[in-house]
Amino acid sequence: YEYSDYNSSDEPSPTFDSYMLPEEDLGLGQSRLLEVDNRVVVPAKTHPRLIITSADALHSRAVPSFGIKCDAVPGRLNQTSLLPLREGVYYGQCSEIRGTNHAFMPIAVEAVSVSNYVSWVLANAHDLAANAHDLANID
Repeated sequence: YEYSDYNSSDEPSPTFDSYMLPEEDLGLGQSRLLEVDNRVVVPAKTHPRLIITSADALHSRAVPSFGIKCDAVPGRLNQTSLLPLREGVYYGQCSEIRGTNHAFMPIAVEAVSVSNYVSWVLANAHDLAANAHDLANID
């Protein structure tokens, strides 16, 4: 996932990876096959725009609670937006069941207050920037 609003035009965007948690790592109350190690964090009661693409294969990202489903196609950009009215965690997954492990590509979106979102960005800015720098230096 990439937070492209937090960079100048000549710097790589802050990014991070998100993977499904193995069943043995789940805590009490966490959903099997839906919980991830890094959630996408967005501010609640705002209207963030999502730009979706893929690096490897066709994917179709769906988050039913937001009423969105958008295809991710290599070499193409798709756009959608969401409006999280309440704070909370919203789950979805890849619904393009073609090939290995597409059924095991969940997404977890955590909607937080604007003040908590700003705190999250400030607390994670260094880690996100380091990930972007590492990706920019891959040969």
